[in-house]
Amino acid sequence: MPKGKKHGPEEVIPKLREAEVLMSQGRTQELAAKAIGVSTQTLIRWRKEYGGLRMDQAKRLKELEKENTRLKRLLADAELDKAILKEAASGNY
Repeated sequence: MPKGKKHGPEEVIPKLREAEVLMSQGRTQELAAKAIGVSTQTLIRWRKEYGGLRMDQAKRLKELEKENTRLKRLLADAELDKAILKEAASGNY
């Protein structure tokens, strides 16, 4: 299944606020999601992920998540290099 468009925090927060207003006016989650142009599942995920965050906090969260992913990748590469060097040093290559 193809993935849809990725929304940045600067898009998500205003849409999430709009959906919250619609739901406070009595609309269902499904209708609020449709009104802001996303699926109900996306709205649920956004509410879990961004609920209560300000724009700058949401941006910072995304930056930290991206950096964390990059650092995990670097660590995995370093561990692989270490294992290769250890194997080469023991003469079992």
